Amino acid sequence: MTEQQETLRRQVVLQKPQFELKLLAGCDSSFIGENILSVFVVLKYPELELVESVWHYGEVELPYIPGFLAFREAPNLVKAYGKLQHEPDLIMVDGHGIAHPRRLGIASQLGVLLNKPTMGVAKKVLTGKHEEPFMEKGSITPLTHRGEHIGNVIRTKDKVKPVFVSPGHLMDLESATALALQTVLKHKLPEPTRLADHYAEVFKAEVR
Repeated sequence: MTEQQETLRRQVVLQKPQFELKLLAGCDSSFIGENILSVFVVLKYPELELVESVWHYGEVELPYIPGFLAFREAPNLVKAYGKLQHEPDLIMVDGHGIAHPRRLGIASQLGVLLNKPTMGVAKKVLTGKHEEPFMEKGSITPLTHRGEHIGNVIRTKDKVKPVFVSPGHLMDLESATALALQTVLKHKLPEPTRLADHYAEVFKAEVR
């Protein structure tokens, strides 16, 4: 699996996005015992109106190994993505992009597998060091690991815990940071991942 991760990592491209953003997806996965529920939502940009939500529920194919969580999540996310009627220009993933010990979090892995621009928005840090940003909305500090700037720590609302943003694939940190802030409405999380998170709970009740 380390070899496979390294092969995928070498395919990650960080660049200014080359698309006109009209449809923005958010995705999230939730484990239920040895099964996994993956959700995709698609929103119009910049209105952030929900266009579509889909889910796929299946068995987890691999045991949990620290640093390889993406291998547990990615196959089911790809199946959920295949159910979308609208093709998004960018996918915002609940998780990390390159802010990962080996620079291949779920956002980067999914981006390579789908050949789509992706970015990660995570609630917790996985690797790296950072200073706490100021308490005001829009405050940002760098997340660094082994001398590399791998992500940004962003306060999306006054006095709430920050989120950790990193580019996934076919995306750069500057654009990912700007987009994370632009897509925050009433809540701490940007709307695409917040809605994916929300629908994961809704669909979980249906599965049960």
